[in-house]
Order: sequence, then structure tokens, then C-alpha cells
Amino acid sequence: MSKEMSKGKKTVKNKAEVETREKPKQHSWKVAFLLSLFLGFFGADRFYIGRTKSAIAKLLSVGGVGVWWLSDFILIASDWRKDADGQPLKH
Repeated sequence: MSKEMSKGKKTVKNKAEVETREKPKQHSWKVAFLLSLFLGFFGADRFYIGRTKSAIAKLLSVGGVGVWWLSDFILIASDWRKDADGQPLKH
């Protein structure tokens, strides 16, 4: 295996450099829950967990006329919702 590996436009010089990349920060479940409860109609919970595109859609539709807000609230409360990086919310 060569020492240089190409990944997209970035070139990684060695395997150790790939392994030492930092993991994204986990988001708090409590903060996401409270944002969903009080500001969920405006997409604040989705902005917080990093789902920006759907947060803008939720904001413009006022929480999907309540349906989207309720489904997000249930998903966060039951601990099914993951952040934009696919990580579970931290308790």
C-alpha cells in the first residue's frame, strides 16, 4: 500500500493522520429536548443537532403545521433522533 492515499481533493500522507482526526462533538439530549419542546415550531432543535436544511424547511412551514414538531418531539423524547453526523444524543 502506498504512503499517500487520495480522498477526494484532499491528500492524506499517512494512515496515522487519518486515524487521529477528531470525532465531531456530541450534542446534548437535554438541550435538544428543551429546544424541541419550546422552540420546535421554529426548527431550533434541528438547527442545534446540525440538520440545517430541514431546519430551514421546518422554520418556513412553522413546524410542518404542528405535525413535524410533534414527530420530532416524540423522536427526541424517545431517544431515536440522531445528530447530523449519525451520533446519538448524549445524556
